[in-house]
This record gives sequence, structure tokens and C-alpha cells, in this order.
Amino acid sequence: MRGALVGTAVTLAAGALLTTAMTTASASPPTPPGTGVQASPARPVLVDCFFHRNVRPADFILACGDGNSRLTGLHWSQWGPDGAKAVGVNWVNDCDPYCAAGTFHQYPVVIRLTGEQQWKKHPSFERYAQMSLTYTGARPKGFNQVMTYPLWD
Repeated sequence: MRGALVGTAVTLAAGALLTTAMTTASASPPTPPGTGVQASPARPVLVDCFFHRNVRPADFILACGDGNSRLTGLHWSQWGPDGAKAVGVNWVNDCDPYCAAGTFHQYPVVIRLTGEQQWKKHPSFERYAQMSLTYTGARPKGFNQVMTYPLWD
């Protein structure tokens, strides 16, 4: 009987700690730390998978569902109402023979953000609506030299 009581107490304590951690995490600011530049209503933002606003991020996940495509090492030369431009690397999983056993390959790219629009979730911010990747060398199988993607709203 005493063992069951101790087990129940430990389970309840662990649940309370988890609830506290989740409450604290959900209260964090919408702009993740480390972006280097604060988002402001006057500067367009790049909305990520978690609907955080980013300005000149160092990396960015393209495939939110499975993480099989990611941009890294981003160096921004332009960021403003007329668009944004960066160079970086697109890491893409070849999913061969299937994604969990696939291999990630890196491809140099030029990234362009365009189509500034009011962000529905935070109307006081403008967000980029479209991303284009231009592969400057090799590219993943089945990809065009220029790939264009709509961005999250």
C-alpha cells in the first residue's frame, strides 16, 4: 500500500513540474532569442513553422512536417519592404530508400523573399509571402534550378 502511495505522489509531482514547464514555455515571446534583430511593425518578418516572426534568421526549416529540408548558414545582404536576399545551404534528405533511412545532402542556394503582405495572425506586422530558392550548382533530384514556395501566414 505504501509503495502505491509513493508512486502516486511521484507521478503527481512529475505532472505538476511538467505543467509548470509547459506553462512557462508557452509564455515565451513570439520572437525566438538569437535572431539578432528584433522584429518591428516597420520591418517585414519571415514567419516560421511555429508562427514566430524572424528577421534575418541564421537558419530556417522548409519542411515543417518532417524536417527533411532546411536552410542553414544564411547570410542576408538585403532585408526590407522591397524584399530580402541571402545566400546559404539547403540541406535536403534524399529519402532513399525511405526518409528515416535517407541521407542529407547540401546544396548552395540564393534565397529571395518577396510579396510583403499584412500578417493575418498579427496585423500590425508585414510578412514575406513567398520564398524562391535558386540552386547555384547541383540540386536535389526532381528539383528545378529555381524553386518557389508560399510562406506561412
